[in-house]
Amino acid sequence: MNKTIRRASVFCLLMVLALLVRVTWLQAYDARALADSKYNQRKAIAQYAQPLGDIVVAGTPVTGSRRTSGGDLAYERTYTDGKLYAAVTGFSSQVYGSTQLEGIYSDVLDGKDPRLGNPLDALTGVRTKPGDVLTTIDPDVQKAAYDALGGKKGAAIALDPKTGRVLAVVSTPSYDPSTISGTTDGTAWSRLGADKDMPMLNRALRQPLPPGSTFKLVVASAALEDGLYPSVDVPTDSPDPYTLPGTTTVLRNESAADPCENATIRNALRYSCNTVFAKMADDLGQDKVAAMAKKYGFDNATQDMPVRAAESVYPSGMDRAQTGLSGIGQFDVTATPLQMAMVSSALANDGLLAAPHLVSKVVDGNGDTLQSYKDGDTTRIVSSSTAEQLRSAMRTVVESGTGTNARVPGAEVGGKTGTAQHGVDNSQTPYAWFTSYAKDASTGHEVAVAVVVEDSDAARAEVSGNGLAAPVAQRMMAAALK
Repeated sequence: MNKTIRRASVFCLLMVLALLVRVTWLQAYDARALADSKYNQRKAIAQYAQPLGDIVVAGTPVTGSRRTSGGDLAYERTYTDGKLYAAVTGFSSQVYGSTQLEGIYSDVLDGKDPRLGNPLDALTGVRTKPGDVLTTIDPDVQKAAYDALGGKKGAAIALDPKTGRVLAVVSTPSYDPSTISGTTDGTAWSRLGADKDMPMLNRALRQPLPPGSTFKLVVASAALEDGLYPSVDVPTDSPDPYTLPGTTTVLRNESAADPCENATIRNALRYSCNTVFAKMADDLGQDKVAAMAKKYGFDNATQDMPVRAAESVYPSGMDRAQTGLSGIGQFDVTATPLQMAMVSSALANDGLLAAPHLVSKVVDGNGDTLQSYKDGDTTRIVSSSTAEQLRSAMRTVVESGTGTNARVPGAEVGGKTGTAQHGVDNSQTPYAWFTSYAKDASTGHEVAVAVVVEDSDAARAEVSGNGLAAPVAQRMMAAALK
């Protein structure tokens, strides 16, 4: 064999070996990535080859499937009361993928989850019957929140303090996921993406905002747990007005008539005294406030329920003046409605925070449980004594303070209002907050709620937690207590 033929043979052999290595790599390592790629049309064809399983609310599916007019994608997703439940379900689109529960449980809903079938299915080619996702949502509370928010831009969430079950999660303005479930919905998708009000954003879970005075519950918790003040009825060392440490900036209260000088924690919450809680945060120091905030759930980047919530943040590296401002839920403090509902939930549950969860169980096509989520998985946040004292102070807020619009006849209700600054020098419409709990002794029903209204038709002077957010919370609590 001459040199030229020998070199050509070696080159061809190397090419064959390289091809074998590449094929082996694709089969052994890249197969799953290729199968799962969003560019793999076979995945979508397989996913929508049969009706999907359902997301269920109180025993009734809020999703469905319908036959398409033809083509490879045989079925497309439908939604019952799509706008009402969009913040719960997310969407499942033949073109744009899936989000929230639709995305997290896509393998269960389209029948690909290995727990659904048996070994013979793969051999016989039988398509596995898809499973369902059962939520914890109470439809009455969900509808009460959605109707009460109406045309406002905002969000609301309700928790069962004892179990951690999410009873409602609403974000407005909303959208109908049915409008983007097919292959010809590009116009609707573009319109939703261009909408400045961002209807596809889940504000209840994914929109951290300055919590304003609702954060005072966290600061009060830290003060009582630390022993800075022995009870909510002991006068605090609080001047009015208060000059932020190291500055000439004078902090005042909303109304000069409010009795905030040396006010007790009860009255400071009742009248929402900024001066009291700014000084209290400085007296405690940012580390102690941060530790309490973290216990409640702040600074947790992996809050899954199972939808992942955005991180609520208590900042670090502040000077004393900034720490003071953080004590009234300003500076760089941010919180989701979920986070502020967790604060009220822990206080309502005697200082124990039950882990929030939106799904009760996942079942196969025959209704047999594949996965369940534990109720009442609790963590101690504050002592029973601290929780009881703050509940008492929150009741004062609702009975004779800044939260009177949250009263529910025949029920124990406690809450805290908040009006958070928005924009440079508060140049934009403030955010209106309300977080609360309610209990009905006759039935044993309990609920914890948080509401934020980002924007409404109200005049700027009329924007307040009590005026805009508390009425929403009131309707949700009344529906939950029934």
